[in-house]
Amino acid sequence: MSEQTQEATVVRVFGGTVIDPVARTQTRADVLIEDGRIKAIGEGVGGGEGVEFDASGLLVIPGGVDMHVHLREPGFEYKETIESGARAAVAGGVTSVACMANTRPVNDTPAVTGYILERARAAGAARVYPIGAVSVGLEGKNLAEFAGMHEAGIVAVSDDGHPVADAELMRRALECARLFDMPVIDHAEDPSLVAGGVMHEGAVSLRLGLRGIPAEAEEVMVARDIALAQLTGGRLHVAHISAAGSVRRIRSARASGVQVTAEVTPHHLWLTDESVGPYDTRAKMSPPLRTAEDREALREGLRDGTIDAVATDHAPHHRDEKDVEFDCAQNGIVGLETLLPLTLALVREGVLDLPTAIAKITSEPARILGLPVGRLEVGALADLAIVDPELKWTVDRMSLTSKSKNTPFESQTMTGRALLTLVEGKVVHDARPALSAVSQRRIA
Repeated sequence: MSEQTQEATVVRVFGGTVIDPVARTQTRADVLIEDGRIKAIGEGVGGGEGVEFDASGLLVIPGGVDMHVHLREPGFEYKETIESGARAAVAGGVTSVACMANTRPVNDTPAVTGYILERARAAGAARVYPIGAVSVGLEGKNLAEFAGMHEAGIVAVSDDGHPVADAELMRRALECARLFDMPVIDHAEDPSLVAGGVMHEGAVSLRLGLRGIPAEAEEVMVARDIALAQLTGGRLHVAHISAAGSVRRIRSARASGVQVTAEVTPHHLWLTDESVGPYDTRAKMSPPLRTAEDREALREGLRDGTIDAVATDHAPHHRDEKDVEFDCAQNGIVGLETLLPLTLALVREGVLDLPTAIAKITSEPARILGLPVGRLEVGALADLAIVDPELKWTVDRMSLTSKSKNTPFESQTMTGRALLTLVEGKVVHDARPALSAVSQRRIA
């Protein structure tokens, strides 16, 4: 990236197809950026000064907003750091991430929240929004310090990685979070039904001889927490939904006025429990990959609006934590750099139209968390991704920006990639030098 690009206060992106995820429109237009914000959108706006990018034949979209990311710092820097995770995000066209609290120490105090924000500022890549713990130490016993953490900068609370098994604690969390207009992000699993399971319970687990987790483990907890949200008036957000029954319960609850939102991961939209064979730990995650019928229900829930957002649950692990027996392997995969092409693939398959697909990874997660990002309109922050929707590339785990490389999409061909990522009008990632002369698309 040139010094000129870094320091420019006026930037013009011209000739691209501009996606407005709020209005759900796509139009050929130019975008003029001044002092980090969008000054104008339209044909022929600006010109003659600052830096110009020719986006002809490309998409101009708001930078992605991933509301479910594990950055691992503090405490697990051997898996990922705030800097490496933030740089992986912008490499994937994602300019804002919300990071979960399961660090060491746990983000259950204002001091840890402040540390995360300080490290994110130093990284200078994606925006980082911390999510605070529901319970002290993620132990599920006592509420964490919601007020202090909120003042320090958290945008939601969650014990993600651990379900809140105690219904009374979950009730109090919903009541307390309501005071700050924050959602409680729900890792919906009944621990007694998980009971040592390592994949979805069904024909595949039986064939492989692995202990299964029934879909009801998720559905039971979703039903309980919907009831608690209705009781308290609190805002419930169900993370990484995986089961058809959960989609039905959320759809019904929304119809009756309960404040419940939901997200789904790209891997639950594209993979099934068949991906586990033969004992592939890259396909081990929580909640587990389920059946083709569940996958279709998730897609339908995304299509009809029951599921609001697509989020990665980016969960980096060291090689030694994945290259072990299936029962012993850690749950989770990295996903920041494959979010965009896997979302665009939903458009090619007719699951979503293009503006709606972009909304699911930009304006919708921003709305749920109350963030001032994810929009492409006059006055908005100039966080943008310039995307080649037709560029084909092969996932090579060793070329991923993330410190960890645990992806089930290794060697798969993806279509669509962010060529440039801008935060407040400044280029924070430029993929063009890494592209071959054959596949490179020109941005002058």
